[in-house]
This record gives sequence, structure tokens and C-alpha cells, in this order.
Amino acid sequence: MITLNEISNKSKSRQSFKHNGINTITKAADIFIKSQENLSSTRFIQDTATNWVPKAIFSRSKADFAEMSFLEFLESGIFYFALPILGEKIFRNGIFKHIQPKSIRNTVNKQIPKRIEEIIRDTSITKEVKRRAISTKAGILLACTAVPVAEYTLSFAKNLFTLKTFHKSNFNNIANLDKTHNEKEDKIQQNKVEKNSKKQLKKAAVISLAGILSGGIIALSGHKADRVQNLCKTILEPGKALAERVKKLQIETGKIEKTLSKFSLDFANNNGKLALSKGQLALTAILGLFGYSKAAGDRGKLDVAEVWTRVPLVVFYTIFGSELFEKKFTKLLEKKKAFPDILKRTQDGSLKIPKREELPQLAKEIAKERNTDISKELSRLTKEKAFVSLVPYVFSLVFMGFTLSAITRFFTQYRYNNEQKNKTQTNYDINIYNRMQNEVFKDFKL
Repeated sequence: MITLNEISNKSKSRQSFKHNGINTITKAADIFIKSQENLSSTRFIQDTATNWVPKAIFSRSKADFAEMSFLEFLESGIFYFALPILGEKIFRNGIFKHIQPKSIRNTVNKQIPKRIEEIIRDTSITKEVKRRAISTKAGILLACTAVPVAEYTLSFAKNLFTLKTFHKSNFNNIANLDKTHNEKEDKIQQNKVEKNSKKQLKKAAVISLAGILSGGIIALSGHKADRVQNLCKTILEPGKALAERVKKLQIETGKIEKTLSKFSLDFANNNGKLALSKGQLALTAILGLFGYSKAAGDRGKLDVAEVWTRVPLVVFYTIFGSELFEKKFTKLLEKKKAFPDILKRTQDGSLKIPKREELPQLAKEIAKERNTDISKELSRLTKEKAFVSLVPYVFSLVFMGFTLSAITRFFTQYRYNNEQKNKTQTNYDINIYNRMQNEVFKDFKL
């Protein structure tokens, strides 16, 4: 049985169900909740389940399966882990920490995960520390330019991988659209794919290096000039900077300003550590879409058509996950008066679901009020919270994963078949025309 000490404030942030008497379903629900509240791990699991599994099942050839797996796993790693690892471990606690003056190094470093407003409002630190913290934050973000650039370039790396491994550059052959296997590879197209892929990879390396160097310069000396400080704030909070410009137009743009101001490229703060933010995820995903499209252009128009049929929806899902489904589902549950202990309205009228670390305290309060067992209340609350997220999660997996993959592959094959049918009809018409010409002019000799 869980004791009061085990769910005290001191231990509630580490609360998990590794106690005797807690059933397997509750443990699984707790693990699911924990994964859902970590943006990197949540999106990695969602993306793998939604994108890789269905496409693996519907893969059309060995080449299709291999390049799709190459792309999905590397892409998921770039999306969800590259920014936190580079930003937190390599730049914040590595390179950029040691370029600060030794006397204030740790103080500056401590401020990095905080929002700009928090740093500015903090009266316990000097103006120099504030300015250095803001410029270092911007420097770290610039140094992480390699991440969205890598996402854009990944599709070119995938093209090169498929060419070198399977000696194929024609999308029709990779996707096994020609069931007769009579369509040949074009050496000119193969050379084009290889040349452009290597060119894009080299360009990505140059841009990434420039990002690291410019980030280092700003982190080192960006505190000295007001203009550079303003530039740093714009880099971190481009939405707010744009909202300020809209405001200067002196027209009724309240909603636009509010929407714009929410867009931030700053890192999220995960208990004092730099973590992936939604703004960073959105930028990386959108650049990935255009990288997909550009790389597809080297392999044929059917590849481009397939990208624009599927990827915009995938990008939308990557940014928002199952949150939109979850919001609708929670409103439906609230309307049905389900889970009243989990679904509560705050003073401003918004619907708030308690976080995992808040459940032990909530269970304690409910148990005291109703004279019930704390462990049973905690188990119930955990299952309810998991259910609220799990249903829309599964729905989005089925729709965005299997349904979208099946539809995409159907339409690609349909387009190819129509293209071949039209090509055959055109050739037939040309042959008929040539025969008619020969019949008409057979008696004329030049």
C-alpha cells in the first residue's frame, strides 16, 4: 500500500507505480502519462507509430521499405532529440558556458532555461548577467541551426542512400509502380540525383558551421550593444517582434497580435534544462516539408505528388500531435460529466487536466474528503488521466497512420496507371496518324 510519506511533496515529482499492490493496468497507465508529458519522447513514439509502422506494413518494395525506415528514424531523432542534446549538453553546458567570464559563468548559465521576461524581472542578478544570459540563449539557438537544416537536407541524404544501396533513382521503380518491371533506370537522372544530393549536403554543412560561429560571436559579445540585444530577443521570440510591428499599424489586430506573440523559437524549460519547444518543432517540420518536395523533384513528378498528398497532414500532426483530438474529446467527456476529479474548469474558464506530478496530492485530498484509500484514489485518477489522452491518441494513430498511408499509396498507383494509360493512348493515336499519312501520300513521290 502507498503511504502518506510516499506521496509527499518531496517525492511526488518522482512518483511512479513500482509499489506492491498496484496492478499492471495502473502501471501501464502511469508510464503512458509520463511519456505524454515529455514532448520529445511523446512525439518520437507518436511519430514512429504513426509514420513508420503503417508505411512499413504498406511498403511496396525493399528499396521503399529501406529508404522509408532510413528517413523516419533519422528524422524522428532530429525532430525530438537533436535540439535538446545540442542545446543543453554541447552548447549550454559545454562550449558557450566556458566562453563566459569565470566569475559569473555559473550565474549566467543558470538563467539560460528561463524565458526572457523572467530574466529581465529577476532583481537578484545584475544587468550584465541578464544581458549575457539573453545573448547566450540566442547564441545557442543560432548554433542549433544545424537541426532544421539537417531536417531539410535529410530527404537528399535519403535519395543518395537509395541510389548507392539499390542503384535506383526513379521513383516509379523504387515504389514498384511498374508491375512488369520493364521501366529502366535513366543514367542521366541518376547523375542528377547524386550531384544535387551531394550539393545540398555540402551546403547544409556550410550553413550549420556558420550558425555555430555566429552563435558563438553573439554569446561572447552580444551583451555589449542594445541593437544586438534587440536582435537576440527577435531571434528567440520572432512572434512577439512581429506582433509589435503589427501593433504599430494602429488598426484593430488584437487577435492577430495575440496569436503571433505565442510563436517562439526559444527552448522550453524542463526543470532547469533546455528542452524542445513547439515553435522549434514547427519550424523544423515545415522546413522538412520543403526538403521532401525539393528532393522528390529529382526523382519524378509522382514522387512530388505523393509528398504533397501526405506530408502536409503529417507536418500538421507532427506539430500538434493528438492535442486537437484530445481537446475535443475532453470537452465531450466534460459534457457527459465524466471524470469530474480530472476535468475541472479554472477561474479563467479554461479546462485544466492535472499533470502527473499533481496526481498524488490530488489523491490525498480526495481520500481525506471522502474517507477513502489514497492508493485506490491515485490508481483511479491515473487510469482516468491516461484514458483522456489514450482515446484521441489511438484515433489519430489509426487515421494519420494507417488510413493516410493506405490512401497515399492508392492514389500514387492510380496516378501512375492513368499516366501509363494516357501514354499508351497517345502512342496509339500517333501510330494511327502515321498510317493515315502513309495511305494518303503513298502515290506521291518526291
